[in-house]
Amino acid sequence: MIVRSVAAISLVIAIASPASAQNGGGNGSPAQAEPQRLGGPAVPGVCLLSREAIFANAAVGKAASTRLQELTRAAQTEVDAQRTPIETEARALDGQADSAEIRQRRTQLAQRWQALQQQAAHDSREIAATRAKALERIASEAQPVIAEVYGKKRCGLLFDRSSALGGNFVNDLTPEVVRRLDMKIQTITFERERLPEQQPAAAPPAQR
Repeated sequence: MIVRSVAAISLVIAIASPASAQNGGGNGSPAQAEPQRLGGPAVPGVCLLSREAIFANAAVGKAASTRLQELTRAAQTEVDAQRTPIETEARALDGQADSAEIRQRRTQLAQRWQALQQQAAHDSREIAATRAKALERIASEAQPVIAEVYGKKRCGLLFDRSSALGGNFVNDLTPEVVRRLDMKIQTITFERERLPEQQPAAAPPAQR
């Protein structure tokens, strides 16, 4: 069967950005409401922290985001380079009179298209693994900074800031953690993670 309409294969990967950290993320989901600063007395020992805002606003997080975008664009370029000739051949075969040769070319074209889809999916998994490893590294660098600020503020309990519906945010550790993390580290370098190719699932045995 000829590939009559070849849709674009895109590698979509996101890392938190300042906008997404404040508006609930950049993954297409509805924006999460910013916790309301309703005021009231500060609760001694209870502190808040947003890891997403740290990743988004710290210099090292921005550097990681830029590097991930570079790796994603490079992977997309590789996919596009293979997709273009497939699209060209698909248009050339479209409307051709049926014959054994045309059927064979259509079959081969469909196989190439399926292989490219699998390659794009594999590339996406590698970019996602790269992102996860980069964020893990940033989290490792941030953890001692968080502990330092936590002790300085005399915190006894730490909550994720996004879980707060409102209140007094005087004990939000996030800005201070970002400032100190920037003093500690500005950037990280990393390459694209390489994952083993997934083998196609074996066809079920024929029924007898």
